[in-house]
Amino acid sequence: MRTHLAVLLSLMIATGCTVGSGAVVKGAGPDDLLKLREGPGLDQRIIVGLPDGTRLTRQNCVTTDGRVWCRVFLTDTPSVSGYVSADYLAHR
Repeated sequence: MRTHLAVLLSLMIATGCTVGSGAVVKGAGPDDLLKLREGPGLDQRIIVGLPDGTRLTRQNCVTTDGRVWCRVFLTDTPSVSGYVSADYLAHR
């Protein structure tokens, strides 16, 4: 059990998935939006599209099908939450 915890913590540090940390959407592109989804995975329903620069607060991250997904909520609208790909998050 202790080994699993150490692996999980190192993954969280490596991907920048610290609970409660601030993030901003980066890399979606000028003509695209990052999809906020109900669950971690491309097959999950899209809640809303988020443009580059949207401020988010991370809650936790999981790996699904080889991709890291972070549970987030909109910093300015905490009632809106879901999962986004960690590939499109930058520290703020």
